[in-house]
This record gives sequence, C-alpha cells and structure tokens, in this order.
Amino acid sequence: MELIGPIVRLQVQASSLKVGQPPRRRYDVAPLRTVPSLTLEPGGVVGWTDGGERVADVHHRDHAASKHREADHNGISVGFTAHYATMRERFGDHLGDGLAAENILVETDLMLGEDDLAGGLLIETRDGTRVRLDDPLVATPCVEFTRFAMRFPDDAKPDRTVSDALAFLNDGMRGYYVAYAGGPVRVRVGDLVWRT
Repeated sequence: MELIGPIVRLQVQASSLKVGQPPRRRYDVAPLRTVPSLTLEPGGVVGWTDGGERVADVHHRDHAASKHREADHNGISVGFTAHYATMRERFGDHLGDGLAAENILVETDLMLGEDDLAGGLLIETRDGTRVRLDDPLVATPCVEFTRFAMRFPDDAKPDRTVSDALAFLNDGMRGYYVAYAGGPVRVRVGDLVWRT
C-alpha cells in the first residue's frame, strides 16, 4: 500500500449541477454542500452537517431525483488536489478545489491515472476502520463542467476548444467513481487514503 494523503474535503450534490435546457444548459455549483463527514453505503453517499442534518447526494440510488447509474457505480466519487492544480494551470484560479463535485477530495502531489488506481483505494478512519473502494472508473467530464472550467459563454456553440478541453479533463483528471460493497461507514475530513 502507498499513502496518497488525507481527505481535505467532503461534499454532496443536493441536486443536479446541470441546470437549464439544451442548448443553454449550464453548470451551477450552488447545490454543492461541503460537510464534515459522509456515510458511505453501497447505494452512494449521505452527508452530515455540523448540526447533524442528513443530506443525500443526488447520485445516491435512494435520492428522490436520483442520477444513480448502477453500471457506472457513480454513487461515490473521489478527486485529488494535484489534479486541481493542473486544471488551474490550464483554466485559471476560478476553478477551486472541489468544483468538479467529487464526494471525497484527497490532498496529494501525485497525478493519479486509472492504472495507478487499478488496485483500488483504502480509507483508514481515525478509529482504525478500513474502508475498501474498488473498481476505480474515470468520471468522464461533461460538456457543462468543461464549459464552466473554460469560462466558455453559455450561449455560444461548443467548438474545437471545448473538444480539446474535454479530452484534457478525461483520463481521471476530474476524478473517479469507485465501488463500495460494505455496510454503512462514516468517513471524516482528516481520514487517510491509500492506494492498494
């Protein structure tokens, strides 16, 4: 195992970040909710606020407006701070950590491709619980996030620059979906993440 780094941000999407109707659909980060802890379940994640409020992620299979796709196991997503630093080099400082909407953001200087994560991830909680996250799958970037990253006008027709940016954001740059098969377990900011 190799230590990747600590969890520095946990968040849920209370609702879809893609708003509006095509061709004017856009990416809106307002539904992102940063939380101090998440419960991981096979169906997705549930966030917990400081006040104990439960906030289900829109990708949880039990969310009222669920965007869960079993085949893609998109209920839990992980991203890395080194990837954000690389995205900012290309797109600018407006692209803050977490805006790609992963549930778990890990602090690291490592650029991690799909092959680097083939063995899966392991979270070690402060109480010593070990949580396996398997089958990392590239979170393919959507046009709306790509246009947001580029500051591409919402009413402009996508062109070659958008296609180039989509290619840049692929291959894990904007994060990974991971599978979890255990019972409900709570993870918190500060827990450590390893690659196996």
